[in-house]
Amino acid sequence: MRVHKPTPSFYVATAALALSLGGTSWAVAQAGPGNSGEDGRPGQERWLLIDANGQIEAQSGGFTVAAAYPTLANTAATGDNSLRAAGNVYINSGEDLSDNGIVTTIALQNQVDQNADGITNGRAPTANANPEFSGEISATLCGVAGVVACAPAGTNNSDHFVVSPRNSDGTVTQPGARKRFYVVITSN
Repeated sequence: MRVHKPTPSFYVATAALALSLGGTSWAVAQAGPGNSGEDGRPGQERWLLIDANGQIEAQSGGFTVAAAYPTLANTAATGDNSLRAAGNVYINSGEDLSDNGIVTTIALQNQVDQNADGITNGRAPTANANPEFSGEISATLCGVAGVVACAPAGTNNSDHFVVSPRNSDGTVTQPGARKRFYVVITSN
């Protein structure tokens, strides 16, 4: 029987599965200081926690926020495209991420009452009725030719990635109702 060596995509899939099954607490504990890839060895992860304002709340090291929910200058010949980046957070990783995985998850906010309904325990009748516990999130590497072009100046390269937190219905989050989120970067 032939045994195959795990590939980088296997590690990304495993990290995503661990996040979905075990929660963000476990993932952050595993990716915390001492295991965070600070020495640059393959197979190590780096992580960060972004607060609802788009600023770094905690991290393993090396990340900076390039732009948080920016409104850009209108560059459209007709109409207004100034809000094209408004719902996104652009992060500089401090290194080329071309061969890395990016995993994101919304972080718990059980002491924040975003919609003033008095419910912060996640037991609202519907998910959309309790924005502290609902939403969507996606992330991708910036500057992927023919796929992703990041709009803020200086971010359209493989050192940067973009995270798009959204409401449960896919709409852009607004101030006062934005999501905290974790990001884990896996190494090849």
